[in-house]
Amino acid sequence: MRSHNVEDRLHVEIQTPKQNSVNLEADLEKFAEKYLAVVNAGYAACITDNPMGLLSFQATEIIPELDLPVRPGQLMIHLNTFHTKAALDEILDAAAEMGCRQLLVVSGDGNERLTRLAPEAVGSTALTVTSVELLAYIHSAYPGAFECGVAFNPYEPQTHELEKMRKKLEAGAGFICTQPIIGRDERLEALRPFGVPVIIDAWMSKKLHLLSECVGYTIPEDTPYDPMANLAALRSNYPEWGLYLALLGYKTQFPLLNDFMRQPFSVADSLK
Repeated sequence: MRSHNVEDRLHVEIQTPKQNSVNLEADLEKFAEKYLAVVNAGYAACITDNPMGLLSFQATEIIPELDLPVRPGQLMIHLNTFHTKAALDEILDAAAEMGCRQLLVVSGDGNERLTRLAPEAVGSTALTVTSVELLAYIHSAYPGAFECGVAFNPYEPQTHELEKMRKKLEAGAGFICTQPIIGRDERLEALRPFGVPVIIDAWMSKKLHLLSECVGYTIPEDTPYDPMANLAALRSNYPEWGLYLALLGYKTQFPLLNDFMRQPFSVADSLK
């Protein structure tokens, strides 16, 4: 099912308020402002699921509570494996009722307050539930309700990562979202034969060193990095693929996006 092409829009990440928020009302107001700015600009709002294992409110709780609009192709909810079966079904039921069609299904990060799904709860005989088992459950329990995407990490050993990708696609994944990419990464070429849409994560924080754990080596804190230049490079290098904007600056960067997307680009604009 692909009623809307995921690669046709900018995807802008938004985090919901944390459950231990000291000023929940203000945080809810900020979330609503960001969400409305994103969807009114025609982009897709991508809502995280307990990022970094930090217990946060769910998109399926916040969006209805704030009476925010859900427009076709403009909402993508992340969903990880750190939920009870009852909570998982509650999220999926609410997402379907809201009209959210796109999920980004990931294994996710846990902590002592987050319980990982039991394999038997989703009808699996695997030792643990990964995104593969979660995908299979979603498509079995909610046939035709969702278009599910999965993550790709070019910084992991590629033979193993590509084998995992094949299993994810066999389980029903319909698109791929990468880890943050800087300029160009030849390892992404291995995704083309899969024949599904790809969305590239553009790291929008100037703090490039925060990617050290992701890439597997230390990036010095003083490493110069221009997020908007990298965004332009990704658009030039991968014009047929979508862009996912993580840690976007809503005051400084968001106002630049409309003009940025209108500008012509060429390979000459790319970072080498």
